Amino acid sequence: MIISFLYFGVLTAQEEVQRYQEVAKDFNLHYNNADYQSIFNMFGPEMKAALPLEKTVTLFTDQVFIMGGKIKSMEFSKTRQSAHIYKTTFEKVVLDVVLSLDNENNINGLFLQPHKPDNLPVLERNITSMILPFKEEWFVFWGGTEVEKNYHVAYDNQKYAYDIMILKDGSSHKGDHKVNANYYVFGKDIIAPCDAKVVQVITGVKDNIPGELNPAQLTGNTVVLETANKEFLLFAHLQEKSVVVTEGQEVKQGDLLGKCGNSGNTTEPHLHLSLQNVQDMGIATGGKLYFEKIMVNGEMKEDYLPEKNDRIKNIKL
Repeated sequence: MIISFLYFGVLTAQEEVQRYQEVAKDFNLHYNNADYQSIFNMFGPEMKAALPLEKTVTLFTDQVFIMGGKIKSMEFSKTRQSAHIYKTTFEKVVLDVVLSLDNENNINGLFLQPHKPDNLPVLERNITSMILPFKEEWFVFWGGTEVEKNYHVAYDNQKYAYDIMILKDGSSHKGDHKVNANYYVFGKDIIAPCDAKVVQVITGVKDNIPGELNPAQLTGNTVVLETANKEFLLFAHLQEKSVVVTEGQEVKQGDLLGKCGNSGNTTEPHLHLSLQNVQDMGIATGGKLYFEKIMVNGEMKEDYLPEKNDRIKNIKL
């Protein structure tokens, strides 16, 4: 979960500045005392306008506290321009709390994100040979290495991810667009693109009514695979009750993982597929996912990275 508000900062600092240390200490104290009025009073004018008192209280009671519990420690980590980043250990989770102050020492920027260690592995692309994780011809709605073709590129933890569906006559569905079963991709088999180990499974998330979102469960029903080369493949938005693998299971290329669905933070049935350097999407950096030999718009391509508007399928299974 990422929570962000106004962020300003133009200077560069190398060490913790005393005024930030004092504000962080007060923030920690007020938060643990559930004194959200005092946190609001620490805001500058822009923050107060963007996050009125009622919304501030709701944010910390209904989101931050439920997600993390109380703060156990708040340690200065590094700076981002003039803002200070604090590795904050809550009772339930470790987050980076980013604070930015104006000239009056008021908070004019507050950003909470999963704590990301500095020594994570670098993964530019896969070296494991992959087939596509489906059997029919599918359509790449988002894909490629440029933001114009793939909005995921703008986000480190989803960088180069794909959103893939099935189109017929230019449409992803027939009939009532509010019915999942009317989408051509809904319920289609999702298969393992390579031999791998199942390292994470999320189940029990209901499929959305198309057009409605579930931001509380971003990836919905999910499977994460780890290859022998320490590459992590994330399959998101799977159909409710369709996942047939369990954590720790070894799968072979072509084995069924589950079925395409519409669970999580998605507007309609599709497969979100990404290559990651680590298992945890919250701190991951995406890599480029190439496929060994596939059909692209009717032509055979080798070691290919699909792009937006490509129609792709395996040559054979």
